[in-house]
Amino acid sequence: MISFSGIEFTKTYSQNVGLVQFSGVKDKRVIYTVGGILVFLGFLPKVAALTTVIPTSVLGGAMIAMFGMVIASGIRMLSKVDFSSQENLLIIACSVGVGLGVTTVPDLFAKLPETIKILSNSGIVAGSLTAIILNLVFNVAKKPMKQNQSSQELKVS
Repeated sequence: MISFSGIEFTKTYSQNVGLVQFSGVKDKRVIYTVGGILVFLGFLPKVAALTTVIPTSVLGGAMIAMFGMVIASGIRMLSKVDFSSQENLLIIACSVGVGLGVTTVPDLFAKLPETIKILSNSGIVAGSLTAIILNLVFNVAKKPMKQNQSSQELKVS
């Protein structure tokens, strides 16, 4: 539908996680209301001019709080991980490394085909895909192998 209308696809931003954590508001009605207000304010040039005079130090302070909440949410999710497992440590290390690598060296995957390059343009996407694939390899595929080994050990004894 979006491609027929000629507008850009919907993007999600990691700031949204921080904003939801920071404000505690998760109700869809509030989000739709604020979205409508922002669309309405977008048609008022004086409001746009007012937002351009906000000092960068104020925006920087808000950004620190917002991304701090994103990091805190990530740490809270990681607190449920078994860190005694080498596989889980490897998953975290590789996914963070790939995510930061793509962010700091944007041309890292420049030679890849366009279809794959779409997935590697964002550090969040590249790191997330790395974590998902490694989790499937190390944790999901490993469980059936453990079950087969334990059933074979029962047969031997």
